[in-house]
Amino acid sequence: MKKFNSFEQIVAWRKARELNKKIYLLTGQEDSFARDFDLKRQIRRAAVSVSSNIAEGYERNTDKEFVYFLFVAKASAGEVRSQLYLAYDLKYISENDFHEIFRRVTDVSRLIAGLIKFLSKAQANSPSDIRH
Repeated sequence: MKKFNSFEQIVAWRKARELNKKIYLLTGQEDSFARDFDLKRQIRRAAVSVSSNIAEGYERNTDKEFVYFLFVAKASAGEVRSQLYLAYDLKYISENDFHEIFRRVTDVSRLIAGLIKFLSKAQANSPSDIRH
């Protein structure tokens, strides 16, 4: 894996950023979310937490800390998925929107898992740092 010069180069962060935009647009246009402010705010916060924890972890001094924050980001992706089910069950979002966002958040989660695996394996073999 190549070294990163900034968190903006990490594919998982870029895709999480796109996910944030989708979540904000979706929750901003649906009348149902306007009435359910708590769910709207929570799904937005969980989505933002994904990209924010990738960025914060990258900016830490060690890969060990980075991995910790990647786990937090991955957990936040799970939270988004769970809240997405609720929004769908309550008919706040369409089936198409559900599947599109679900695919995106699952993709981000998979990318984060791959990065965690890579960093954990690299730490076990020899201390390294993927930051340039």
